[in-house]
Amino acid sequence: MSKTLIRGAKVLGGEPQDVLIDGGTVAEVGSGLSAEGAEVVEAGGKVLLPGLVDLHTHLREPGREDSETVLTGTRAAASGGYTAVFAMANTFPVADTAGVVEQVWRLGKGHGYCDVQPIGAVTVGLEGKKLAELGAMHESAAGVTVFSDDGKCVHDAVIMRRALEYVKAFDGVVAQHAQEPRLTEGAQMNEGVVSAELGLGGWPAVAEESVIARDVLLADHVGSRVHICHLSTAGSVEIVRWAKSRGIRVTAEVTPHHLLLTDELVRSYNPVYKVNPPLRTERDVLALREALADGTIDIVATDHAPHPHEDKDCEWAAAAMGMVGLETALSVVQETMVDTGLLDWAGVAERMSFTPARIGRAEGHGRPVSAGEPANLTLVDTAYRGPVDPAGFASRSRNTPYEGRELPGRVTHTWLRGKATLVDGKLT
Repeated sequence: MSKTLIRGAKVLGGEPQDVLIDGGTVAEVGSGLSAEGAEVVEAGGKVLLPGLVDLHTHLREPGREDSETVLTGTRAAASGGYTAVFAMANTFPVADTAGVVEQVWRLGKGHGYCDVQPIGAVTVGLEGKKLAELGAMHESAAGVTVFSDDGKCVHDAVIMRRALEYVKAFDGVVAQHAQEPRLTEGAQMNEGVVSAELGLGGWPAVAEESVIARDVLLADHVGSRVHICHLSTAGSVEIVRWAKSRGIRVTAEVTPHHLLLTDELVRSYNPVYKVNPPLRTERDVLALREALADGTIDIVATDHAPHPHEDKDCEWAAAAMGMVGLETALSVVQETMVDTGLLDWAGVAERMSFTPARIGRAEGHGRPVSAGEPANLTLVDTAYRGPVDPAGFASRSRNTPYEGRELPGRVTHTWLRGKATLVDGKLT
């Protein structure tokens, strides 16, 4: 395999260094490196990070290839600096058997833009009534370690307890979509001042917080791992903070859009802002940023949720919930966390690579940029600033809330085990 010399990159935002890739491995990191016959990438002023890992991606295949496929989704991931994504189970058919998760895993291996690790459903058909084949999915070629009914909540406490007990046997984790269904019937947006003024059904914070409180107590009782998907309220932050202070094995994620956008945007009635959980208040946004900075929230996960044009270009009540996020995630994190001084680039690497890889047991990902490690890397032009143009997205869908908005940072290169998947902002 060929050699690549990345010259003058700020590794994790530190002092400029050269990084030599030989085959699929980082061969050397230092100053004044040279290598005969190596392709040279001039990276002066740019930040080199370990390849990003997304613990929460919707690739839609099988069943909704009009929204996204494993191919288009992984191309979007590479464009955003990701070398591994975890694909949620709410496909058609649902990824609740070894056969379906293996199909998704093999598609990812065949396309080669990033590693795809399927997430298995907790319950059969996401119906919340009967545990899915958790053991069989874990023992399959896909080696599933993360299980979630995302899109729906595992609302039955007994089922949730049994799932936590089951995955404990192989150090798996249950990723909970925290939404008490009875408290959100007919809900269209965050419950608060804006929902009252607009006359839209409100989605109360307690619908999320009550489930998180129950599940951290269940995880403590069982001694198992629970992960909270797309945490969105200040109250949820406090519950997770308390649980961690007790030594409970809980981790939590926040999405880029919940770090930046608020429910005030819903006044436009533009369905691009309709998402689950809903956009919350400015107070919640600030609490989420603080919690991500202090480690109460462990990671950033995109909840990349592609939808075809017709599912979003309609009246608010009929529109699907969700936003694409793989290609803009790092820019939003730079805007909300780095440029505000809440995190440095080493902190971004911790929350977008090291920790999600560790939670999901993604072997070979989330590794230091040092000799002997897999060459899963991404190079970021942090000085860039420009408007978001969804016409240039690699994703099959265009439902971004950032169209026309200026955001900082641009991923210029991504390497998966030493192979360039993105060069000068273009997919290879």
